[in-house]
Amino acid sequence: MACNNNTSNQQQKNSAVITKASGLQKNTITALQDTPTRAIVYQPITYDTTKQYIYLTFDDGPQGGTKQCLELCKKLGIKATFFMVGRHGNDKHGKEQVKIISSQYPQILLANHSYTHANEKYQFFYQHPLMAEEDFYKAQDSLSVPFKIIRLPGNSAWVRKNEIKCSGLVRSVCNKLDSAGYNVMGWDVEWRFTRGKSFPVERPAVMATHVDTALHRHTHTPNHVVILTHDRMFRLPNYADSLQKFIMILKQNPKYVFETMDHYPGLKI
Repeated sequence: MACNNNTSNQQQKNSAVITKASGLQKNTITALQDTPTRAIVYQPITYDTTKQYIYLTFDDGPQGGTKQCLELCKKLGIKATFFMVGRHGNDKHGKEQVKIISSQYPQILLANHSYTHANEKYQFFYQHPLMAEEDFYKAQDSLSVPFKIIRLPGNSAWVRKNEIKCSGLVRSVCNKLDSAGYNVMGWDVEWRFTRGKSFPVERPAVMATHVDTALHRHTHTPNHVVILTHDRMFRLPNYADSLQKFIMILKQNPKYVFETMDHYPGLKI
């Protein structure tokens, strides 16, 4: 798991907290699961068998660091995906950042990272799959996510055409999302962060080596590597510089092509 798993034994109390935070109604599933907002038009690509595809992803935005990450991606001319949390985009500043991210397609893709981020109570969240399902649909609606592409909070799972690969904890949620036509995207390489202040752990050169190693040894799909990072890791200038250095190292490899997650193979788009 990419985030702390602070499971509580007081399940009844937690249920009330999560339900209250998400503000969900029982009838939201039918209303939202079949009607994602598609303000943008999907643009398919043709894969080059001589290339290796890099999917740089940023989780948990909009938050401190989102603007810096977006500006770097635009400056360096690369594609990236921002998996955003619905409640983080509720205030005026958050809504503006979501709007900006949404407007950058096809270079930048906005994707679904839930509405509440499970209130950081992952085990309880996934043990209540109906509640979790509604949470994702609310995020889809509140953020106007253009495609049915989700990343689970705190858990790497994969749901694509004719594929569900996940742990038992999230199996029920993944089955529900699959039935509703959603894709669930995990990751191959994670740029870790320190607890508390959320500063990057690995140096840029080390991360670049991890990417190269994954592509040569094992990724979920051969020649396609998904990199997990978090917006807030790069909110300070020195760490934004680390992100820039990392991207620049990858760009030096002529085989690497940066893409958005809607172009990952085998999706239901």
